[in-house]
Amino acid sequence: QVQLVESGGGLVQAGGSLRLSCAASARMFTMAWYCLLPGKQRELVAQMTSDGNTNYADSVKGRFTISRDNAKNTVYLQMNSLKPEDTAVYYCNARQYGSTKNYWGQGTQVTVSS
Repeated sequence: QVQLVESGGGLVQAGGSLRLSCAASARMFTMAWYCLLPGKQRELVAQMTSDGNTNYADSVKGRFTISRDNAKNTVYLQMNSLKPEDTAVYYCNARQYGSTKNYWGQGTQVTVSS
């Protein structure tokens, strides 16, 4: 069973930065971050494949950067210029090559105060 372990959430003032980390217990092809806002479904924030292709939500382009350390099976999300509307629970997501099975982390709270 693949496990994803997240870290790095917290409370920050608007304009500040946070870095989220997610370590997988196995090699993953696609690793991504989703956010869950109250009353909504999880939405994609950023995604990165093992060969370096990235995809970002329009709302975070230019502010957030996703990166990976494939040797450590770890994905990072550098969050800069944070806004109160970025407040959410952030979940790590991963899929292995050729599989449609989604693995999820436990979620980490990010709170941005105004």
